[in-house]
Amino acid sequence: MGENVSVGDFTVIGKNVTIGRNTVIHPQVFIGNNVIIGDNAILYPGVKVYHDCLIGNHCTMHSGVVIGSDGFGFAPIADNNYQKIPQLGNVILEDHVEIGSNSTIDRATLGSTIIRKGVKLDNLIQVGHNAEIGENTVIAAQTGISGSTKIGKNCMIGGQVGIIGHITIANDVKIGAGSGIEASITQEGAIMLGAPAIEINKARRNFIHWRNFDEIVRKVYSIEKQLNKPHE
Repeated sequence: MGENVSVGDFTVIGKNVTIGRNTVIHPQVFIGNNVIIGDNAILYPGVKVYHDCLIGNHCTMHSGVVIGSDGFGFAPIADNNYQKIPQLGNVILEDHVEIGSNSTIDRATLGSTIIRKGVKLDNLIQVGHNAEIGENTVIAAQTGISGSTKIGKNCMIGGQVGIIGHITIANDVKIGAGSGIEASITQEGAIMLGAPAIEINKARRNFIHWRNFDEIVRKVYSIEKQLNKPHE
């Protein structure tokens, strides 16, 4: 324990845990074995940090956050059943990370799930195993990031975005709310929208056509009817 650490009622702290100076741990927090928490961190009530995870300085975790639960790793076997793949890695939160209520960050299968310095996550966000989120990226509520996806620095991701696994998103990318990302985004500074997501200006033009789609179809049917009339 560092100097001036505050630990609330009904908190459980495991073995070989290190907690830095001026860190505040509210009631009903669980901290597993071998966890390291830096200076000036705040863990609000009900936060759970599983074993072997590393939390940097000036990190804030709001109520209900779970750090280091098992990644979603299962291998299909006979009889349409699944064999659980051991999740042996951990989660690393670098300095100045803030995580909103009821967000979850899965531990890596091997290695680490990494949340880089200055990342801000809203409430109700899921980060899959072995994902990496780059420095100063911000992500709004209800976004899901699948395993082994790498997100660059300074990205801005809207709410309810779904991102598939094993892809890369470049630095400074912006993704509109409700988008579905199904392939890597390699252009730095790209602005994407839609499901599947495309470049935003194209998405806006497509949306205008979609709003008028019923009228366009009626026109096509009318032209087709005229073309199919028997010649007099």
